[in-house]
Amino acid sequence: MNVAIAPSILSADFARLGEQVSETERAGADRIHIDVMDGHFVPNLSMGPAIVKSLRAVTRLPLEVHLMVNEPTKFFDSFIEAGADTLIVHLEVVPDPFPIVSQLRERGKRVGLAINPATSVERLAPFLGIIDLALCMTVVPGFAGQVFLADSLPRIRRLRELIDRENAKCELEVDGGIDLRTGQEAVEAGANVLVAATSLFGDPDGAEAAVRQMRSQFSPPT
Repeated sequence: MNVAIAPSILSADFARLGEQVSETERAGADRIHIDVMDGHFVPNLSMGPAIVKSLRAVTRLPLEVHLMVNEPTKFFDSFIEAGADTLIVHLEVVPDPFPIVSQLRERGKRVGLAINPATSVERLAPFLGIIDLALCMTVVPGFAGQVFLADSLPRIRRLRELIDRENAKCELEVDGGIDLRTGQEAVEAGANVLVAATSLFGDPDGAEAAVRQMRSQFSPPT
């Protein structure tokens, strides 16, 4: 299975953000993951469209925006205009994703659905055939640097079974506590996109070296 690497800038040094993103691109990253938090859906605040716009100017990598917010549709226009390629919304706040998928498809964007650790992966089943990406959170979202939840592995396996059963083309992405060890476990369970933050941007040898090491562990996408 080919594995995509998605550095999450939540752990980046924002004084060097453009430089660090360029480093990950040189090292073989496949996309950049941007966590957006509203202080309500999760107990933290984070970056907005201005960050996406600034990154769009310095990287050719796809930018995926993970909207950890209560009302994601309010943010679509601003992030699309800023240069987002993929928008990911949480099933917990969008019980009927069909209108959102249609809306984003009409604008030429990729669509992802995310679920928190407390949400059954079975709830994603009706939508796997219409989305580009199913994101299984492997920590309780809100803060970088958390430990990968061990009970995520059976959830990933089950989500892979559901995707394969539906013959769906969507990716299975994991996010939270991902490093070389947990990334390998997640891939063996069926994930094919790894979002990593602290293990890359917090590496003492730098983000470029960390991405190269992770890239060498997993075959690059074709």
